[in-house]
Amino acid sequence: MAGPRVATILVCRMNQCATIAGSDLNSRENYSTIIMPLYQAIILAIVQGLTEFLPVSSTAHLAIIPQLLHWQDPGLGFDIALHAGTLAAILLFFFKDWVQIILNGFGIPFRGARPDENSRTLLWYLVAGSIPVGIAGLIFKKQAEGPWRNLIVMGVMLIVIGLLMYFADKWNAAKRGLDQMTWTDAMWIGVSQALAVVPGTSRSGITISAGRFRLLEREAAARFSFLLSTPAIAAAAAKDFWDLHKEGGLPPGMALPYGVGILVSAIVGILVIGLFLKYLRHNTLALFVWYRIIFGIIIIALAVFFRIGG
Repeated sequence: MAGPRVATILVCRMNQCATIAGSDLNSRENYSTIIMPLYQAIILAIVQGLTEFLPVSSTAHLAIIPQLLHWQDPGLGFDIALHAGTLAAILLFFFKDWVQIILNGFGIPFRGARPDENSRTLLWYLVAGSIPVGIAGLIFKKQAEGPWRNLIVMGVMLIVIGLLMYFADKWNAAKRGLDQMTWTDAMWIGVSQALAVVPGTSRSGITISAGRFRLLEREAAARFSFLLSTPAIAAAAAKDFWDLHKEGGLPPGMALPYGVGILVSAIVGILVIGLFLKYLRHNTLALFVWYRIIFGIIIIALAVFFRIGG
């Protein structure tokens, strides 16, 4: 009996791949597969675009949603699509900023739209600040992808970093911009980004908090956080791509979901960056603090009482 024709993607294990649209449903038994409908790719891409740049932890959301909805793990290839999409978002949104920062960093005067990015040292602050997370990623790779990747750890980190964000945001009422940063500021924020290897931390959450503790205004702290995340996201995408290459490359028939994942996460990411920066010009981080604490409590409860993710 012929099965329904649906937009379904099969991520296959043991290097065996097939699509089943219009094929015998019983043929599924011949493959060890994970079925990923296209709507799941869209939803996960939206979640990635929303949570990668807001200080709420994309890892925690992408871990809990498939488990709550009983979806299968989409696999390494889809991680690459999500990373590529958010990398595209940050490069497109901050393209003029990067041109301004790089030219000034190499001593070529260039006055862009953001006066506080005209500093000749900002580029080198970003370079130096990117080193700690690279080292942490190499040292703690196995822990971050293994024992730390569980809902209890994520829930605890959501709450702890949420409280840290609260105190950081209350620490000062300073109005320092990026042109007033020092090497000490850059290294403190860079070291804080290294903590983001622990699932549930949130790269933007911890680096914005560090920036606030270092007396940066909210919007400037968020801009530096996003600029600093660019090398880290690019490195993560490159590493995932290399791992996928070693596993045999992109599975046949996966171009559509991966393409959709990249496109959707990029579009959502661009919108979120713009809205979040605008929000921070006139508002505190309190909304995200409360969200993190409540979400953290919920996923700990799901792990402890309902054995989800355990």
